Amino acid sequence: MFFDDERSHRLRPQILTELVSQYMNDAERAAFYGLPSTCRVRERVKIISPENLKMGDHCWIGEGAALDASGGLEIGEHTSIGLNTLIFTHSSWLANMTLQNHSGSDLIERKPVKIGKGCFIGGLVVIMAGVTIGDFATVQPNSVVAKDVPPRTLVAGNPARVFQRYDEEYIQSEVDRVRAENARRREIAESHGQDTSGWGAPSGDYSAE
Repeated sequence: MFFDDERSHRLRPQILTELVSQYMNDAERAAFYGLPSTCRVRERVKIISPENLKMGDHCWIGEGAALDASGGLEIGEHTSIGLNTLIFTHSSWLANMTLQNHSGSDLIERKPVKIGKGCFIGGLVVIMAGVTIGDFATVQPNSVVAKDVPPRTLVAGNPARVFQRYDEEYIQSEVDRVRAENARRREIAESHGQDTSGWGAPSGDYSAE
């Protein structure tokens, strides 16, 4: 049985979009949502009002993430959104409290969310409506972000708070450390006869070698 009303007609294309997208690979799914060709969208991602989503190049959206773009959502280039992360840009709290949470209620509050470039948003993070996350910020898993996050900081907790600030010297030292570790892992893997020509960061545990 199908309902023949305005809301059903509006939601049905969204439901079909989500159904069809499950049979695509990461790149196809991103293209299906109209995102840049360098973006990747994993399985079971839900995007509400994708027409209001603005995303930069080389973004990655993890499995099961829910992106509410109904109030406006902007995600900068080279940003990753972890699996099962929730981003809200609207709230019906006032409509619920006044018993007016019906479809089309004029008490739905919408506020845009902006996430800068070069950010890492861990898994199971909740980002509330109206929040701005600055460039090159890191949000640790299981955090609840209810206030703005400054650029080049690491935040964690519920509510999320700043635990660390990054500067160029620290970032460069981490780049050097990780590249050296990966070079060592590659060397060990090759000594075991593995083909590493397609490696980015090598997989496997070679730390005990």
